[in-house]
Amino acid sequence: MTRNKSERQEQVLAYLERYGSISLPEMTEKFDCSEATARRDLDDLVKAGKVIRTMGGGAKYGGAGLIREVPFREKQRALYREKEAIAELAASLVEEGDVIGLTGGTTTFLIAKELKKKRNITVVTNAVNIAMELADGEELQVVLTGGVLRNRSFELCGPLAEQTVKALNIHKMFMGVDGVTKQGVSTYSELEANIANLLMQRSRQTIAVFDHTKLGKSSLFHVAALDELHACITDELPEESSDAEHELSGVKVYTTAGRSRSGGET
Repeated sequence: MTRNKSERQEQVLAYLERYGSISLPEMTEKFDCSEATARRDLDDLVKAGKVIRTMGGGAKYGGAGLIREVPFREKQRALYREKEAIAELAASLVEEGDVIGLTGGTTTFLIAKELKKKRNITVVTNAVNIAMELADGEELQVVLTGGVLRNRSFELCGPLAEQTVKALNIHKMFMGVDGVTKQGVSTYSELEANIANLLMQRSRQTIAVFDHTKLGKSSLFHVAALDELHACITDELPEESSDAEHELSGVKVYTTAGRSRSGGET
């Protein structure tokens, strides 16, 4: 696919903001350009102070690990199989009679698809697309909060949503997040952070669900400290000696890759 220079560099920067780094081979493949063109693009972005070059000729995002908000449809295409596996594992923790909370997000949307196979459960969500996905489920009840719609995430937020949540009691809440560091989990929107935190307060257990690219990244608004979570579910754990592994120290982690680990009080 042919792109002009400006468009290509914007897409490269968006990729770096989302995933943190890129190599020259990845760049030539993903953006259909020559290695010489890739180098020139990165040189331009370095001069603009937007990225930092790495050994081997690639680059990493220059925003100190801060990630941008990505529209739902763009996120939906990324790591789809990994998110499906996370969703299957999350759904396996749900029992008949449970009241389940789901925040918005691409992984929680896939959890909703899995929950349609369950019987006699109630799902509480502030995400319109999740409620619509569950609408034809004959064996479950759906509670959708009110609120103001954020069109990037399809989540309902604000005082109306918060008022609804305050009246509910949830057994297990699966929370999608944009970033996970040793300081805790975070999301891009202040409104979404507020409603997620309130859902946590009304839940017996909160389980954060995220793919491995969220580890070591932080978004704008803090949602909760790691010790406030019951557990995390991700697709794979990093190596034990890595910085990303340290981010999850002391937290119970389920992984679809078969290397789960327990830590802290649960």
